[in-house]
Amino acid sequence: MKLLTPLIAWSAALAITLLRMLCRIRCHADPRPELRAAGEPYIYSVLHAHQVAAVIDGEPGTGAMVSRSRDGELIVPGLRVRGIVPVRGSSHRNGKDRGGMTAFNALVEHVQGGRPAYLAVDGPRGPRNHVNKGIALLSQKTGAAVINIVPVPTRRWILSRAWDRLQIPKPFSTIHFHFGEPIRPRAGEDVELYRQRIEAALNALE
Repeated sequence: MKLLTPLIAWSAALAITLLRMLCRIRCHADPRPELRAAGEPYIYSVLHAHQVAAVIDGEPGTGAMVSRSRDGELIVPGLRVRGIVPVRGSSHRNGKDRGGMTAFNALVEHVQGGRPAYLAVDGPRGPRNHVNKGIALLSQKTGAAVINIVPVPTRRWILSRAWDRLQIPKPFSTIHFHFGEPIRPRAGEDVELYRQRIEAALNALE
């Protein structure tokens, strides 16, 4: 299995590269030009179900937290071919630290350096559509705005048995990227209230 993992990972990277060449991208209500002009940092918020489409049109230089699990190993090459910077680590599980705090601190430095970050906010194992507090903490720590994105391919495969119902765009489809308005941290706001604001806005966009 260890020998198969790199083969599968690079096959997935090739598929992502081909899909980027074969799919059209359409952006709707994209706030990034204004944020860039103002020099304001931002963090992408996306559901696990949409992460393949998000990576296909990933912004080069974006930092992304990736699990240290085998699943994480499978997606690292796909991120790198799109110019996305993998930051390894995940949340605590069964009382074991899997490098989550190290990865979080690395993402903080990444964003403070003026580059965007990307979080699949309902991971690593759900519940589906539930935003975890990590993105709220990262935004509060860095002052970066949160941008919810929902990529919708016109043609797609849906892995209905997966917990996240992962969607994979089909070749020659158009991927419509729907952007939410930037969500900014408020002084003194409780992290749970901020998390709820992000989740409500993402679910409304979804």
